[in-house]
Amino acid sequence: MPCQYTPMMAKITRRPPPGSKPTASKRVKKSRTRPAASRTPVKPAKAAAKSGQAGAAKTSVGRAPKSRAPRTWTPAEIHEAFSRFRKANPEPKGELEHLNPYTLLVAVVLSAQATDAGVNKATRELFRVADSPQKMLALGEEKLRDYIKTIGLYRTKARNVIALSEKLIAEFGGEVPRTRAEIESLPGAGRKTANVVLNMAFAERTMAVDTHVFRVANRTGLAPGKTPLEVEIELERVIPPEFMLHAHHWLILHGRYTCLARKPRCEVCLINDLCRWPEKTV
Repeated sequence: MPCQYTPMMAKITRRPPPGSKPTASKRVKKSRTRPAASRTPVKPAKAAAKSGQAGAAKTSVGRAPKSRAPRTWTPAEIHEAFSRFRKANPEPKGELEHLNPYTLLVAVVLSAQATDAGVNKATRELFRVADSPQKMLALGEEKLRDYIKTIGLYRTKARNVIALSEKLIAEFGGEVPRTRAEIESLPGAGRKTANVVLNMAFAERTMAVDTHVFRVANRTGLAPGKTPLEVEIELERVIPPEFMLHAHHWLILHGRYTCLARKPRCEVCLINDLCRWPEKTV
């Protein structure tokens, strides 16, 4: 009689090799079995101190006090501030020396990261021999560098002045254009340069925001902003139109001679009673 064979699966048991460490799951289980008595209890003194601090931080109605942003200027206060500026200096002038719109443009381009006094010292002689794009090209980049070598970044600036002179002749008939976009298209000229030229050369009501205007607008709370463009837009929004022609000069001069970066002269400030700066000395 033939015998029947029934196949069976052998059970394989895997054991860890000698010297190996227990798995993470086993270690977790052991840590969970730690008796509660071995855990470090929270000390009552610390708990009481924390509750006391929390209670002290709350007001009588049970809420933490909130810090308040400086109060914004009212239209009447802004009008008063610029009325004082106008009374003290009815016709403010920019301090960059120039002979015409072209030399003004060149002076502003050269003034980037430089002082007006330093630019004036270099351009007095330069503008005697080159007061137009044609004369500047005739002078040439190498000789131009000799005139402006006392100004920071003079090599790059000399290259830009020659390039913008070429573009003025090729695209604008040798004249400085009268729109912001066209001026910004010139080598070395940005938004601030365009605003200065439009304001000083063509009496446009623009707001050029340099480091002084940026500081005054933020420090006083007149027109806070994180970037020069934000400050520019806000100043144009809040300043009455009757003051806009000279507004940027009043603010520049105020920042340059009164609202100084390190030691502001609050005691002689025309608008110290309106200023929102919490650290003012009067």
